[in-house]
Amino acid sequence: MTTQGNFDIIVFGASGFTGRLVAEYLHNTYGNGQQISWAMGGRSEAKLASVRDEMGLPADTPLITADSDDPASLRNMASRAKIILTTVGPYQLYGSGLVAACAETGTDYVDLCGETTWMRHMIDAHEATAKASGARIVFSCGFDSIPTDLGIAFLQAEAQKRFGAPVPRVKGRVRKMQGTFSGGTAASLKASMAAIQKDPSLMGLMVDPYALAPDFTGPEQPSGMKPEFDDTLDMWVAPFIMASINTKNVHRSNALLGHPYGTNFIYDEMMITGPGEDGKAAAEAVASSNPLGGDDGPKPGEGPSKEERENGFFDILFVGLTEDGQRIDVGVTGDRDPGYGSTSKMLSESAICLIEDCADMPGGIYTTAPAMGHKLIKRLVDNAGLTFTVEN
Repeated sequence: MTTQGNFDIIVFGASGFTGRLVAEYLHNTYGNGQQISWAMGGRSEAKLASVRDEMGLPADTPLITADSDDPASLRNMASRAKIILTTVGPYQLYGSGLVAACAETGTDYVDLCGETTWMRHMIDAHEATAKASGARIVFSCGFDSIPTDLGIAFLQAEAQKRFGAPVPRVKGRVRKMQGTFSGGTAASLKASMAAIQKDPSLMGLMVDPYALAPDFTGPEQPSGMKPEFDDTLDMWVAPFIMASINTKNVHRSNALLGHPYGTNFIYDEMMITGPGEDGKAAAEAVASSNPLGGDDGPKPGEGPSKEERENGFFDILFVGLTEDGQRIDVGVTGDRDPGYGSTSKMLSESAICLIEDCADMPGGIYTTAPAMGHKLIKRLVDNAGLTFTVEN
């Protein structure tokens, strides 16, 4: 029988691959009821119970049933938690009702979304309701876009100390990364492409760097869509598949914070492929490939082995440049594969940070930097295997 009671966190999608990792992390790091209380949520109580037992979680781990297609069940679930942590995507197919339920009930919400057009639709549809109810809704609390969003917030705080002002130009450069993208990421991209085919006007949001910062338009941004030689690094760089969402979230953060990075802020995000002709050839190879387009990658609900997750990592360089040519470098690293191991820890800590450390934050629809900022950076460094380091 579904457990009655109220909880700090309900993990919606706990029987899926990433949801299981979140449940495992919460159990191993925080217990259940000792530091926080949390429950496993999903459509099928039987499947939740099976996964709970399969994972070796305590038999009294609470189970909550709700269905993305049943608004009443979503409202009931939302009313029983301080925060809903959801891994049920693609969000444009399965997430709209839950955002509406959380906005209406004043329940906090975190997800892993990287779906630009859906996020903008949710902002337009529910931000006023969330502000009125006190619900804090935070999208993109995984590899997209925490390392980027918080990495730039960290860099700009250091730039303020060093230069007395933020830097107007930041380059995000992925130095190293090992691990697969999640099956959910691939499914989300396919769902986004299908939505654009039905409604071509959505392409405007996909290509607008300020799509998530309504009512603001800043300077033209680099496209990041072609290989190029980066004069700052003396290296070739190639397009990075997550840049499209990460850059938009950064511009939303800047807008929500009142433009502390400046209204002339420019940011792009690419992968370093190396110097010389070899670097150029590698950049061209990356640009011509589609890491999410094949049928060989994981499907939603699937993922890499524990060994593969633990052997994965990411290392991203952020280069801040002043108008007179001064430079500050910040590195952000994670100690697990980005799509699953690190993402599940980042998402979990985001939920806990929001309810434990941000009691005075008003309702609304946020990105991670304006919502939690340096409080979340501290949690990620202390608990989740991330580093934020000034390198020069």
